[in-house]
Amino acid sequence: MRLATILTQAGPRLHVRGQSGYVDVAAETGNPEFAALATVLEAGPAGMDAVRAVAGRDGREYGPDDLGPAVPAPARILCLGVNYSEHAIEGGRAVPTWPEAFVRGRDSVLGPYADLVKPALTERFDYEGELGIVIGAGGRYIPAGKAMDAIAGFVVLNDASAREWQRAGTQWTAGKNFEGSMPIGPELVTADEVDVSDIALTTTLNGQVMQSARTSQMIVDVPRAIEFFSSFTRLAPGDVIATGTPGGVGFARQPPVWLKPGDTIEITIESVGTIRNRVVAEEGDLSDWRWRPGSQTPSGF
Repeated sequence: MRLATILTQAGPRLHVRGQSGYVDVAAETGNPEFAALATVLEAGPAGMDAVRAVAGRDGREYGPDDLGPAVPAPARILCLGVNYSEHAIEGGRAVPTWPEAFVRGRDSVLGPYADLVKPALTERFDYEGELGIVIGAGGRYIPAGKAMDAIAGFVVLNDASAREWQRAGTQWTAGKNFEGSMPIGPELVTADEVDVSDIALTTTLNGQVMQSARTSQMIVDVPRAIEFFSSFTRLAPGDVIATGTPGGVGFARQPPVWLKPGDTIEITIESVGTIRNRVVAEEGDLSDWRWRPGSQTPSGF
């Protein structure tokens, strides 16, 4: 199945791709709680079965601007960094022997076709096309051999990064958490519909290919990513795991390529979908804001 969150006059509502168009899950199942993806995932197999029962019906057509984040306000976004050898090498790093992990907050998600706001506090705004995992059953200590049972489905995402903020400290949190900096979607494609072990990932900037790789090139593949994260935390329905980006990012190019207002960044993952975002400038004058990496340390720090 393919699940999308549609922005309607009644607010964001979960829909499933139907025989035609998108079918409103809550309306067709008669369960108003199923207007949210989180509720369906928390209901477990019964929730997904309810969605599956209405997926063959005719729905309504919607345009790209009607799609909200495929996973609205996830409780957690667990991320793998430097998970492709080429990306490690282009950044001047050794190929990792231990996963690089960090966390994003829920307010960093953005719709798959919404405007991507370049923060006023960065001049080094970068793209990172990635495959995202959406947790279904979840749990602790999930071995790789049983990882697929814990997964609801997959999404495309852009782990857009403010590189000055990422590099200014020893942790990556600030550079990876600007509001609305992670487009995610366009749909959640359920795990029974796509085999993500070896599919193509392509990122284009203004029509030019910047990243081209296959998921089989991941250092930590999808099952082992589930195994790794469940080693130290209980994965819960609706959690998102970002699996890392391949080589070709902007900071590693000569000269570097940074996202700027007017650009269009597009990420396609075979059999999962495409997200496309126009880059716009943040509104307001923040020229006097004292926290800016590379500037003099603010007084009283």
